[in-house]
Amino acid sequence: MKIKKGDQVEIMAGKDAGKRGEIVRVIPATQKVVVKGANVMKRHIRATRDGAKGQRVEKEFPIHVSNVMLVCPHTDKPTRIGYKIEGGEKIRISKQSGKAI
Repeated sequence: MKIKKGDQVEIMAGKDAGKRGEIVRVIPATQKVVVKGANVMKRHIRATRDGAKGQRVEKEFPIHVSNVMLVCPHTDKPTRIGYKIEGGEKIRISKQSGKAI
């Protein structure tokens, strides 16, 4: 996958389209990513016998990688990602600016 943990992305489709956030987790098996502050849903936690009360928690759920685009650090706009080999090392480049990410 071309998107890595810690990348700044913009959500292009879905209920959170237009929002920006940081990648918290990448799930390559299902081609999904978890974006901080996006696709947040409420889930219920059951009360336990130990005395912990039941509650509702907000949790971030995965989004398919095709619905997000990396934000170029140089132009601050969403961009596609390409690869270039420089000095025997494979680096990611922004298709928009042509600079290394």
